Amino acid sequence: MSALIALLTALAVIVAAVSLRNIRRSIREDDRTFLDPLPPLLRLIWPMVNLLVQQFGDYVPVEQVEQTRLKMRKAGMEYMMTPVQMIALRFVSALGFGLAALLCAWLLGEVNVLYVLLAVLLGWVFPLMKVNDLRKHREKKIIRALPMFLDFITMAVEAGMNLSGAFAQAVDKGPDGPLRVELQKVLRDVKAGMSRMDAVRAMADRLDIREIHSFASALAQAERTGASLGQTLRIQADQRRVERFQRAEKLALEAPVKLVFPLVAFIFPTTFIVLGFPIAMKFLYEV
Repeated sequence: MSALIALLTALAVIVAAVSLRNIRRSIREDDRTFLDPLPPLLRLIWPMVNLLVQQFGDYVPVEQVEQTRLKMRKAGMEYMMTPVQMIALRFVSALGFGLAALLCAWLLGEVNVLYVLLAVLLGWVFPLMKVNDLRKHREKKIIRALPMFLDFITMAVEAGMNLSGAFAQAVDKGPDGPLRVELQKVLRDVKAGMSRMDAVRAMADRLDIREIHSFASALAQAERTGASLGQTLRIQADQRRVERFQRAEKLALEAPVKLVFPLVAFIFPTTFIVLGFPIAMKFLYEV
């Protein structure tokens, strides 16, 4: 009987290995020649993501695809994966979190369905949480670099260059970062035949940041009214720099308020215990 069980187990393992190999061969590999590289962890599960896209990608609602594309564009992930792949990644993440929770519960000897469902829900929203974190980090980098790029553009315009040449100078002299990439896209759009203002408005729509919208609106108004472009750019640069200092002052003023909870919850009780323990022990021994 034991020999039969071992034989059936070996046969099941062989069938599973052959099935996985056939499934792996049937997955179409996506061409990532002109795409951003994937993180190491995503490379491990990427075949499963492609399998889901291949089998169920045509059934994803268009509204959900467009919402995901908008979030990915703001986070700068539009050249890493498609929106359908992001949705498939959310399913794979939910499955992975659920299996991990189930394994931990089984090792602890108590399987709770509620905890497993919570883990699945966490896995479902975890990729979107990562996208939101990347978006916030990217927006901070863009806002921090904007005054410097505005200074480069202003100096180039005041030296006699047109706006396209000023953008090119800012791209050449400016630091690396997402804002430099966006300005490169503006220059590519202009070379492709789009007008300068339309290219700047397209950048503002892609980023959806208040400071970039203000910059695009100021450029459009200066070009429409015939105002001095150099003066308009200088005002924008000064305003962005003042806003940057105001944000720094706001964060500095918020620091004491944020320190109240750690002080009350952790530092004060520990200090009272350290100071009060010898006094309490002295009273106990004296009594």
